[in-house]
Amino acid sequence: MLITILLSLMMMAGLFLMLWSGVGFIQDKKFFSSAPKEAIEVTPDYVPERFKGQHAVGYVMAALSLVLMGGAVILGAWDGIKNEYGFWQFFVRFLVMLLLLKAFDVIFFDWVLLCNQGFGFFTHYYPQVGSVYNRSLFGYNKKTHITHVICFFPACAILAWICTLL
Repeated sequence: MLITILLSLMMMAGLFLMLWSGVGFIQDKKFFSSAPKEAIEVTPDYVPERFKGQHAVGYVMAALSLVLMGGAVILGAWDGIKNEYGFWQFFVRFLVMLLLLKAFDVIFFDWVLLCNQGFGFFTHYYPQVGSVYNRSLFGYNKKTHITHVICFFPACAILAWICTLL
């Protein structure tokens, strides 16, 4: 279980890196589809680079975030195969990893960073959203979160099945 927790932390780091790359470096409005509509309305379409190569740094960070998250799944599979996990052990491992990632998303991203403007994260890069982000926004995307959690079950079953075939 300790390895599963560590892999979940690896995925959380990857997800945060992805958010930071999009919000802080790439700064393209098309990547903000999951933001509240009120925030999208006040966000400018174009933000000039603060330094030369800013967008390139953002894309490299986004690629690294995908490597971190994908790597966590691959390491989880590899460790399970090495330890001769069965279907249910793989299923529980992947489900725990994804549920912890979703909890991180809801608690840290939505509640701390967005609704409570924790650390001034969003307002540092987009000062105009300061008046939009507040506690009343919490839960604005609950349908999406619920859909993700429901989709985790078949996705984990498929991953577990693939891992048992290897």
